[in-house]
Amino acid sequence: MITLVGQTKIDFLGKRHVAYVISGILFALGLFALFQVITGKANLGIDFAGGTSVQLKFDRPVTLQEIRGVLETSGVKDVDLQDFPDVNKVLIRVKGEEEILGDISATIVKSLTDGLPGNTFVVDSTTEIGPKVGARLKTDAFWAVIMATVFILAYIAWRFQFKFGVGATAATFHDVMAVLGLFHIMGKEINLIFLSALMTIAGYSLTDTVVVFDRIRENLGKRRRGATMVDVMNLSVNEVLSRTLVTSLTTLLAAGALFLFGGEVLHDFSLAMILGILVGTFSSVFVASPVVLVWEKRVRGRKV
Repeated sequence: MITLVGQTKIDFLGKRHVAYVISGILFALGLFALFQVITGKANLGIDFAGGTSVQLKFDRPVTLQEIRGVLETSGVKDVDLQDFPDVNKVLIRVKGEEEILGDISATIVKSLTDGLPGNTFVVDSTTEIGPKVGARLKTDAFWAVIMATVFILAYIAWRFQFKFGVGATAATFHDVMAVLGLFHIMGKEINLIFLSALMTIAGYSLTDTVVVFDRIRENLGKRRRGATMVDVMNLSVNEVLSRTLVTSLTTLLAAGALFLFGGEVLHDFSLAMILGILVGTFSSVFVASPVVLVWEKRVRGRKV
């Protein structure tokens, strides 16, 4: 494998208290975002909030002000508009309109046909989800994340030891919450595509953490006399540092290509992946191992 860095001797565990502060801030953002999602105050997509989404492709350029004016004249208010000027496309979303849900897409098409007679268009896609279905999807998504976390703990506890399961679960949950928090403060929409990105991030984070833990377990079995657990963890993280950086860099290149050239459908997914890779690399080094260290010291009462 390509070696980006040689054999380093960085005291990663010695910097864990600084990492605690950074992780605490990221996790707090995630908790705040989760509360906003649960209470329905976040920027939820129609997958979770319910509503109608219509994407139109126009023959000629059209401004959002024109479309908003036409729709408001027709009685369609509080719409969320997003334009893609390079391809003359406009995405129109109306959330939570249960009483007119069945007719809103037809109303949008008719209003724009009458209001913009000189600019014909075709309907690329239409999605309609009732608020009750959206609420059910939101609940199912929450339990999907919880169950994935529990199974991660069980797998790592079986594959290694329970203390490593705690560390891996904490790091994975940290990454999911951090990306959720960052997405929320960026004003991005929380939808099923974003949820699939979170599940992908959880898998990536777990894989990277397992590599570190595997080296720690190997070095614990052959550690020198007098070497502390902190020494072994620092040695292990330094030994796999080049591998971690190479993996993260190559994955970032793929996610970056999707972000730049994947189109509007993959834009938010790839952005979440980029954030997840950065946060996941951080947690593999500065979160997973320190959590195991704290578990050994505070819960098991062992000298580390």
